[in-house]
Amino acid sequence: MRRCIGLDVHREFAQVAIWEAGVVRQAGRIQTTPEALREFAENLCASDEVVLEATGNTYAIARLLERQVGRVVVSNPQKTRAIAEAKVKTDKVDAAVLAQLLAAGFLPSVWLPDEATFALRRQVTRRAHIVRQRTRLKNQVQSILHRNLVPRCPAADLFGRKGRAWLATQDLPRDEQQQVGALLRQLDFHGQELRIVDAELGRVGLEREEVRRLLTIPGVDATVALAIVAAVGDFGRFSSPSGWSAIWVSTRACGSPGATQPSMGGSPSRAGPMPAACWSRPPGPRPRPPGRCVPFTSVSGAGAACRSRWSPPPASSPRCAGTWSRPARTTPSRGPR
Repeated sequence: MRRCIGLDVHREFAQVAIWEAGVVRQAGRIQTTPEALREFAENLCASDEVVLEATGNTYAIARLLERQVGRVVVSNPQKTRAIAEAKVKTDKVDAAVLAQLLAAGFLPSVWLPDEATFALRRQVTRRAHIVRQRTRLKNQVQSILHRNLVPRCPAADLFGRKGRAWLATQDLPRDEQQQVGALLRQLDFHGQELRIVDAELGRVGLEREEVRRLLTIPGVDATVALAIVAAVGDFGRFSSPSGWSAIWVSTRACGSPGATQPSMGGSPSRAGPMPAACWSRPPGPRPRPPGRCVPFTSVSGAGAACRSRWSPPPASSPRCAGTWSRPARTTPSRGPR
């Protein structure tokens, strides 16, 4: 018999609610440790379905439970309005609502990435954190110079070789000099860490076909391409090309509406018609906008004139048969001053 198990996950425990044959019952709490989760998974069967909201430890819990159950669903907490807008919000209520939504098929789920994609997301997040830390350290050095009335550095890069040599000659209070030295040492450490992360990301980027294809877009570097691949994950999971046409890369210009496009992942089975909203405009002159052939009916009625200008031309109008003409602009005459 089918069972839907809802987990309201916290840092150290998870509240369990089980839906079975239209009845929801509470099954207590379990600890969110690997041993406790494995013991809990041993009591489940292949026909069970487990649902939990996306949070910090969701990925690890889902990987431990998916081996014993039929399906593990991760819900989007921003779209689960039944929980977010509930007047009575407790752990038991949230777990029960998750189980009921899964049983009814009304649960907005999110895609669970594989191990390689999840590792790439961690690396991209780590790099973004290091870049923010370096920016914060540089801003602190600039603040020290600003409050001590130090003029702008003549070198292009204050934190380069010439900029640091100029910075060492500035007359600053002793405590400010010590703080600048500490900030520069931290900046060097984060710079070394950034080089290590960039080397690892570069190795991953050379192994991913999606990254190499995204690099063919003008203005997209390796960092942006890796961030897109980490966010999207498997491009083949979209059922239609329109789902990922915004980041699809083509080596050809967009031609006629019947042109075909290859898949991001290189699978010919995903090929399909070119989306209507393509990222590049077809070659040739830009078509004139239709539906602007009706002239103004009067000068005094501004509202009627606006409606007449934007109304489509009548089918029986001889002026509009096969041609497009913009209505003449009429300026109202001014009376005597």
